[in-house]
Amino acid sequence: MAFFVSENVLVGQGIAENSTTQKQALGQIVRAKDPDYGMGEFIYLKGVASTAVGEWVTYNADDWTTTLLAANAIGPVAIAMSACVAGEFGWYQISGKAVGLAAAGFVDDANVYATATAGTVDDAVVAGDRVKRAKGASAVAGGVADFEIDRPFMDDAVAA
Repeated sequence: MAFFVSENVLVGQGIAENSTTQKQALGQIVRAKDPDYGMGEFIYLKGVASTAVGEWVTYNADDWTTTLLAANAIGPVAIAMSACVAGEFGWYQISGKAVGLAAAGFVDDANVYATATAGTVDDAVVAGDRVKRAKGASAVAGGVADFEIDRPFMDDAVAA
């Protein structure tokens, strides 16, 4: 994947890059295009320890911090575009076709659920842990799968 910003905005940091220096306004959202994955939206956030490319996070709009996605999480969800760890800044995908970490056995067109492994999702139904506005767009291969996301979120609600 090679997303390139597609709108008239000054971007000082590539979508797949992380930096120890803040180069964008926190919470800034840009649209970018990949020749294979098409258009997507990305938000600029602070990293969290042990983040790898493709990991799912929740983020807090009060201070733009991220937390690896976990059971019972509440808040907006995004996918890390770089290994953006604590003390770093980077882009996270919030809409479009995305590549994210998925548990073994994840199937195409499945609903998405948080797992016991922080930052990874599965298709196994767990009450309250569904990532809403996200669905699988491929089966898992090599620990990752394609997803269709549209500003996903978790609310810890038991009902769908």
